[in-house]
Amino acid sequence: MAERFDRIWHNARLATMRGDRPDLGELERGLIAARDGRIVYAGAQSDFPGDADATERIDCEGRWITPGLVDCHTHLVYGGNRAHEFELRLKGASYEEIARAGGGIVSTVAATRKATEPELVAGALPRLDALIGEGVTTVEIKSGYGLNTETEMRQLSAARHLGTKRPLAIRTSFLGAHALPPEADGDKDRYIDLVCNEMLPAVAQAGLADAVDAFMEGIAFSAEQTARIFRAARAVGLRVKLHADQLSNLGGAALAADFSALSADHLEHSDGAGAAAMAKAGTVAVLLPGAFYFIRETQKPPVEQFRSHGVRMALATDCNPGSSPLTSLLLAMNMGATLFRMTVTECIAGTTREGARALGLLDDTGTLEAGKWCDLAIWDIDRPAELVYRIGFNPLHSRVWRGR
Repeated sequence: MAERFDRIWHNARLATMRGDRPDLGELERGLIAARDGRIVYAGAQSDFPGDADATERIDCEGRWITPGLVDCHTHLVYGGNRAHEFELRLKGASYEEIARAGGGIVSTVAATRKATEPELVAGALPRLDALIGEGVTTVEIKSGYGLNTETEMRQLSAARHLGTKRPLAIRTSFLGAHALPPEADGDKDRYIDLVCNEMLPAVAQAGLADAVDAFMEGIAFSAEQTARIFRAARAVGLRVKLHADQLSNLGGAALAADFSALSADHLEHSDGAGAAAMAKAGTVAVLLPGAFYFIRETQKPPVEQFRSHGVRMALATDCNPGSSPLTSLLLAMNMGATLFRMTVTECIAGTTREGARALGLLDDTGTLEAGKWCDLAIWDIDRPAELVYRIGFNPLHSRVWRGR
């Protein structure tokens, strides 16, 4: 009896992104078959049983299929905007100067605390829709604009709620240690006590976070304070991620590796020792060219060091109101290539396979392989390099999530 599938996509060219294949794992005459939302077959059309049946067969007419894109670092849920700070930066103010003057993250905190959960959801939906419109099927969303228990939980709840409004997978990260709130009166250690003893346990008990993040930087929190948060995360069974070495090298990459972090993100000032530690721990380097571009940084992340040590590299938008108001993962790919000199393969892998790895989701998504979720992006392109090469042009033909 012929095997039956829900859907078959045939006459396609596949960029499977499988790690056991060179480059993009391309197949010129490929086929994907799905059942119950998962891929059952992804391979050469000639090797697929000719008598297989399906409820629906889709002729891709030679189009390229990649895994659905993964944006593995965003701050998508927040109140207000910071266009006025953009104007200040144009006049010469630095990111640090704006933050120390009461702007930056703290100004978004004030707007976010005033917003209700429905308002946060409504504000985030247009940003999310922009990502979905470019073939994104998985998005990570951080908190960090509440800096108190109530608002942090409201942000995370709003992020979870977005996954009921749109067909995509949402992963959430608790980022209570994003900045010091005004009411802390400059006492960082006392605030970290609050994060570890009240906020994190409440978030974990409510099941609102998939991971715990922190901002380790001179204008944020020290290595010792970050380690306290990571130990608290470990105690409640949550994996960690880290905003590391963005503005200076405080050893964030190495600290992330010490805690077997899923990822260390930004990394402009990381060094060879940090890269070696990340490689040994399997920690993914998440590069964020939108922030590099927007705040006009000049120190580039050590991509060559990451290559030489075998560190996996992901790319993400870092969508946030202050340093990367970017809602285009395609543009992030172009920036990764143009600003950081990443290859086409690295950029596409960075927004599929390695983005999934950075979220701990590689067993379920990020490549076109049997057993994984059938999350696909189907493109009107002649070659995959067009996804990285073009600026301001969206060649998405259709997007598939969970086989639909």
